[in-house]
Amino acid sequence: FHPVHYDAHGRLRLPLLFWLVLLLQARTWVLFVIAGASREQGTALLNLFYPDHDNFWLGLIPGIPAVLAFLLSGRRATFPRTWRVLYFLLLLAQVVLLCWQPWLWLNGESVSGIGLALVVADIVALIWLLTNRRLRACFNEVKE
Repeated sequence: FHPVHYDAHGRLRLPLLFWLVLLLQARTWVLFVIAGASREQGTALLNLFYPDHDNFWLGLIPGIPAVLAFLLSGRRATFPRTWRVLYFLLLLAQVVLLCWQPWLWLNGESVSGIGLALVVADIVALIWLLTNRRLRACFNEVKE
């Protein structure tokens, strides 16, 4: 890898797209925080994106690995085993998110532009997670 890809401690920097994928995976968490911050319009915001409140609570589950990755990214050398396992959890979460929207459509939810855009973004994110060499190296480089 190019020297610019390393930080001052000699560790590979996580790619910028990694952070965007984490935001995509934690989208329900992001919505939850935004709704909590805007108290007056929070309920309306949640109802706009999640008319069925059960889907909202279920939507938080696949975002857990992304939230953990946000929290552990700066301490990946401190928790090397957890960091390595987290890569596979992120892949699993991405597959779940990719299947989630079509499953909702099959169960009667109407197809929308936002839903289609999320499916396309989920496909691109999964391909990127599987094929980016630098990202895989970031998860494998940590020594115990």
